[in-house]
Amino acid sequence: MFKKVLLAVLWMSTMAVYAQPSAAPTPQASPTEKMSLPALTPDQEAQIRKQAEVLAQDSLKIALAIDQGQASAVWNMASSVAKLTKRQEFARQIFSDRAELGAPSSRKRVAITFAQSKGGEVPAGLYISVNYATQFARKKKPIRELISYHLDNDGVWRVSGYSVR
Repeated sequence: MFKKVLLAVLWMSTMAVYAQPSAAPTPQASPTEKMSLPALTPDQEAQIRKQAEVLAQDSLKIALAIDQGQASAVWNMASSVAKLTKRQEFARQIFSDRAELGAPSSRKRVAITFAQSKGGEVPAGLYISVNYATQFARKKKPIRELISYHLDNDGVWRVSGYSVR
């Protein structure tokens, strides 16, 4: 099963993205970025890393949409995993989490992680998460901002979650 899903990862094209034109915080890639992967061949690992980089670029568009109050639009194109939560609750939680932080002024990508869930607290499947250290107007220190993707049954990576901590 993992091999079949992994093959889907290797051939799939990039996902559709939601973008709004606007000034965005300056993203910065970390030179020491880490990505943990299960045992793969070098070619498979290279393909996963390439897909992860595509999703990392997409995550900036997702973050910008969230910055602009477009959480409902993010939910509209989200994974079936994200849609286990109703649109209004998804948007309300993001609005609530972000309200106390103020506007973002910078984002620095600090990690891309890969995970496979067998189910339980997190629905079964493959996940890629992009972690940022984001500076917000009302906080002195950067806050961790996480944008996660799930490989849906149709072979397309879609947003599965957003959080700030």
